[in-house]
Amino acid sequence: MISRTMGAAEWRNLLTLAVIWGSAFFLIDIAVREVAPLTFVWLRLSIAATALWLYLWARGQLPLLPLNAIGAMLVLALLNNALPFTLFAWGQTHIDGGLSSILNATSPIWTVIVAHYFTSDEPMTPGRIAGVGLGFAGVVLMIGPDLLGQSLGHALPQLACLGGAFSYALAGVWARRFRAMGIAPTSVAAWQLASAAAMMTPLALFIEQPWQQPLPSAGAWAAIVGLAVVCSAFAYILYFKVIERAGATNALLVTLLTPPTAILLSALFLDEQLGPQHLGGLALIALGLAAIDGRPIKRMRAAFAA
Repeated sequence: MISRTMGAAEWRNLLTLAVIWGSAFFLIDIAVREVAPLTFVWLRLSIAATALWLYLWARGQLPLLPLNAIGAMLVLALLNNALPFTLFAWGQTHIDGGLSSILNATSPIWTVIVAHYFTSDEPMTPGRIAGVGLGFAGVVLMIGPDLLGQSLGHALPQLACLGGAFSYALAGVWARRFRAMGIAPTSVAAWQLASAAAMMTPLALFIEQPWQQPLPSAGAWAAIVGLAVVCSAFAYILYFKVIERAGATNALLVTLLTPPTAILLSALFLDEQLGPQHLGGLALIALGLAAIDGRPIKRMRAAFAA
């Protein structure tokens, strides 16, 4: 059974992930300005997989994958890497990293719905239903004006990021099965990255033909390597540890904590600004996630009762 109450170790991992993945949106902004989306995702995954496998090899911990887990691993690689990485990379060629990080914060809202139907120990509750409603209200506030105004050039990238967030939700619930198979989080992370890199190779090579594109600058390469080694290889080990101990819904609360980092870095270094509707949408999503988690509301009630 999954514990819905996170301890100090889980919160520490979650906060570390928040800083790492908040920085990721800033780094993606830098990389996709010079590298085409499919090529960027292929490079990120290939470098991340290589780095993690070399690290585990140096420690004598080469990851093992049972034959009966190969199919499940391919599904995870698609849902947690290949598809969402591509959707966010394409989306961020049209919208700012701060906005895409806010849309990514809807992942736990989608997870509540997915987990309710596909798990036995993460059920829908009144608080979670209210949280889903608030989260959707935040999404409507952010994207609604563009859809009603038929500004598809701005709405489609936002919808792509929402699709990536939904894919992360599916992956978070799907990844729970590896604990029952006795597969360690490091093995899940290593095989997931390697599988996703293999998926992206033919897409990048045949569709974008990266050898015909200009060479990226040193800054773009630094962003790609940072995304691969820190934001993918290292971060996924922490992420799967949280899923293993605290469940998919708790693990995806990290997406609420990433926007402040992404927004701050984008404003300081890329001169990106968000509109009032985006900040209002973030506030509604934050309230929704607080309702989903339940603990902030319980603490407020206890404070007023005292």
